[in-house]
Amino acid sequence: MAKPRVIILRTAGTNCDWETERGFKLAGANPERVHINRLIKKEKKLLDYDLLVIPGGFSYGDNIAAGKIFANELRYKLFEQLKRFAEKQRPILGICNGFQVLVKSGLLPGTDNYQQTVTLSFNDSGKFEDRWVYLKNSSKKCLFTNGLKKISYLPIAHGEGKFIPQDKKVLRELEKNDQIVSRYVNSSGKQGDYPINPNGSLKSIAAICNKEGNILGMMPHPERYLSRLHHPAWRRKNLPEIGDGLIIFKNAVEYVK
Repeated sequence: MAKPRVIILRTAGTNCDWETERGFKLAGANPERVHINRLIKKEKKLLDYDLLVIPGGFSYGDNIAAGKIFANELRYKLFEQLKRFAEKQRPILGICNGFQVLVKSGLLPGTDNYQQTVTLSFNDSGKFEDRWVYLKNSSKKCLFTNGLKKISYLPIAHGEGKFIPQDKKVLRELEKNDQIVSRYVNSSGKQGDYPINPNGSLKSIAAICNKEGNILGMMPHPERYLSRLHHPAWRRKNLPEIGDGLIIFKNAVEYVK
């Protein structure tokens, strides 16, 4: 079988696309970095790919709000293609700025009319948070996290990562539908205040998926932990050769295969 084709969608300000490309190559896919204008001009077709990734960075300088302009481009110029892609159960992954784009475009958490019901806002600390965090993975439906250990370790790097649902009803729906994929915890798996929860996210939410489990948005960066050599304690601990982030990429590639 041919290697799954991965489109890594980038624009002005995207800066994690090369690392994401490397991750999907290691996972056994055929990734391609594509500027959004090539889709808008119809030089490329989204449905020619098996998997879509919106990587991290600061798209359009995060003007207005993080990911908002990129989200509007998707919603008003490419949304029919995106809906068809998602409805065919093809995986979509949004990392950090990509997560912000997915929620502000309405693709996540996913309503019948694709309206925005959650957001990612300024960290409670009032500053850019750049650190490694522990995550408790709980969703049984998200295809990206199948087989991932209960507590994983990944880096974050964001200024607007505070997860806020529109109201209590939205939060209840996320919990009821098993859409909360990961929460910030300590090394023992318990939730807590800052810095365990680095941004003040409600219920310590770090990642969510859609009802079908094929669209994942996450604030931590899986592309920054592909190998044990990326771990900050790699010389002191006996670690697996494969990093937690690479497992997420491999899951998506295996699903497509």
